[in-house]
Formats: sequence, C-alpha cells, structure tokens
Amino acid sequence: LKEAGLKMAIYEVFTHPSLIRYRTSIFTKATLFLLIVLALTYISPLLVAYRSHGFWLKVNTYEEQPNVRFQYQVLMITATSTSGDFVAWSTFENFNNLQGDHLRVPLVTAMEEDKNHDGKMDLLNFRLELPLQPSEHVYSVQFLLTFSYQLFRMSTFIMQSMAYVHFSSPISGSQLTVIGDLKLHQQEPLKHRGLDTRYNTSVVNDDSPFASSYDLADITASYQERNVTTVFANQYMVWTPIRAANAPFIIKAVIKYPLEIITYRPGFWEMIKTAWIQYVSILLIFLWVFEKIKIFVFENHVLTATTVPPYKQHLA
Repeated sequence: LKEAGLKMAIYEVFTHPSLIRYRTSIFTKATLFLLIVLALTYISPLLVAYRSHGFWLKVNTYEEQPNVRFQYQVLMITATSTSGDFVAWSTFENFNNLQGDHLRVPLVTAMEEDKNHDGKMDLLNFRLELPLQPSEHVYSVQFLLTFSYQLFRMSTFIMQSMAYVHFSSPISGSQLTVIGDLKLHQQEPLKHRGLDTRYNTSVVNDDSPFASSYDLADITASYQERNVTTVFANQYMVWTPIRAANAPFIIKAVIKYPLEIITYRPGFWEMIKTAWIQYVSILLIFLWVFEKIKIFVFENHVLTATTVPPYKQHLA
C-alpha cells in the first residue's frame, strides 16, 4: 500500500501565467485612461530626470599625466640691497643686452626625471649658482621657467606655459630652496577632440628689443589672460641666511609634474549615452508602477471593458 501511495503522489511539473485580455471600443473611458497612462509612463521619467539636474552632461572630467618638458628658458632678477640695487640674467639675448652692469651670468644645471618609467617626465631638478661680490647681499629673488605642456587622451592640447617664483626676506640669504607642483589651471573646459594650439606661443617675446617685453609684471598679466595656464602650486620655500663672502647665491628648485584632473566638454554621443541611462533607469520604475495600476483598474472593473478569458482565446 505504501508503494502504491508513492506512485500515486501528485506533484507540479510546470506552470505558466494565464493571459486575460480586456477589449473596448475606441471612444471609451478605458481608451482615454490608457492614453493618459501611456503618456505618464514615458513622459514622466523624462521630466524627473531633467528636473533632477545633470540630465545633459555639459562638463566632464578625466585623469591624465601631462607630457611636460622644460624649455630651458629662464628669466631671473635678484635684489642685492634694500635700496633698489639688483642683478639679472636670462636665456634671452635681448634681455641680457638691456641689463648693462646689472647682468650677472650664473652657472645653471637642469635635469628632468621619469620616476615611474612611463615615458613622461615627472619632475625637474633645477639649480642656479649666482656669483656675487663680497659686498652684495640677496634680499629677494624672482624668476620664471618656461615649459612645453601637452595633453593627448581626449583632445590634443599643446601650450607653452611657465612657473613663476618670488621670495623676499628682510634678512639676506645664501640659498633659496623651492619645492612645488606645476599644476594645470583651467578657466574653461577643453574640447573632447581635435587639436588645440591657441596657447602654443612663447610666454616671453624674446624677439623684442624693448625692456617692457621682459617686465615680469607685464609677462604675468598677459599670461593670466589665458583661459588655460599652469601655476606653481603647493610651494614650500626654505630661505637660508648668512652667505660666505665669496660664495655664490644658490637657487634650488624641484618642480613636479603631477597627474591632472582635466575638465572637458563631452561630445554629442557621450551626452546622449548619459541621458539615456538616466531616462531608462527611471522609466523602469514607472513601467512597473503603471502596470500595477492598469491591473488594478481592469481586474476590479473600475472602467468598463470586455474580459476575454484564456480558454476563449484558445478556442478563438
């Protein structure tokens, strides 16, 4: 009897949902209800996504290690007294010709390093030894270095940029040590593709024979008019006082080329992709909600419609 009971046991082998159809004529409340639901289902997600801001991606960012190279261009002015005396030097011949007795030629060494061996330089080690008379003392230093700055991941962006350093002290010094980052500064986003060389011009007009072309105030003012520049940021300066009578004044600078977060304007398809993802993610919620509403309305006969049971659909 037990074996017979086991053989006669009943179990579920397969299931599937039963489809119930609801029919009505065109000019009825049920048809109007479906049109309203259809409009709310597909238009509401669009309004929600748009009103929540960020629907159209106008600005985006990405990371890139810039390709930076020192241009071996230097302009330096040091104050050797508190009464206005100074000595100066640069790599620009016309500037040096204008200095007369104020010209002082230093010993300069510069070496760039690729720390992580990725083919891009990571920092610049710069050293300048300025010979001085025993009676001369350095109270302030200002100098600029120029660089070639390139980006390639999105658009190809190429510019000539600079790092400007200024330090002064009431106590004369023997050495200035500077460490900092050559940071990209954007007042507007870059393009998402193409070639951008609008700032690939020399920071200093070294062809000019006029002193005004080498005025640091004018150079920095003109440079700041650009919408994309580099700034010497995160500066740490150490001023070493007391210089021996015949010792040179030394400038040591370590300028790092850090990984940058670049701001750019996305292209058409990137904007569409972002907007579509937002719209569909909200649409799925509205599809589920209004499907439940339709089931409730027609199952409970809130609106008049003819019900077609599953077995009649099969016979038809």
